[in-house]
Amino acid sequence: MCGRYYIDDETANEIEKLIREIQGEPSRETAAALLRIQKTDVCPAAEAPVLLAAGGRISCAWLRWGFPLQQGAGKGLVFNARCESAAEKPLFREGIRHRRTIVPASSFYEWDSRKTKFSFRRERGGALFLAGCCRPYRDGEHFVILTTAANGSMQPIHDRMPLILSEEEAASWILDESRTEELLRKVPAPLERGTDYEQLRFF
Repeated sequence: MCGRYYIDDETANEIEKLIREIQGEPSRETAAALLRIQKTDVCPAAEAPVLLAAGGRISCAWLRWGFPLQQGAGKGLVFNARCESAAEKPLFREGIRHRRTIVPASSFYEWDSRKTKFSFRRERGGALFLAGCCRPYRDGEHFVILTTAANGSMQPIHDRMPLILSEEEAASWILDESRTEELLRKVPAPLERGTDYEQLRFF
């Protein structure tokens, strides 16, 4: 699962780099969204930058993390969706079909059964591109992060992890509906795992 992640200036740089490689100069709206990114942990119910389709292009916008089970309620927030079943569930189905998002992160966190906090990031650095989807609510669009079965990096800590895509796959996830089912079955690449007191590398 994924219940907290981290963004920083480098996350903004990686978003801009991805957009420039795919379609050139970012729009004014995207540039403004990137300027809002600061070093921070992102928790459910917070607003965060996501990538999504806008007029056949990729745009960056700030959406709120989590689908409220009751509109306007402060409790009952769904912030993850299982990629194996999301396309069939009414809460996520339309988002998977028509409003797929990428949630950029520098790293994300997970806790083991002893409540030890671990961070996970790309082995060679750079942003993580977490697959997600969104849907509209009265206060605007909200997003969730898709999770999949844990890979070798995550298995000692937890049995679920975010569905992480490469740069090329991230663009396809947003814009190419024909690849949705294929990408939902993807096994994420190995990650670097660390704690506050050690750094472990997995290959």
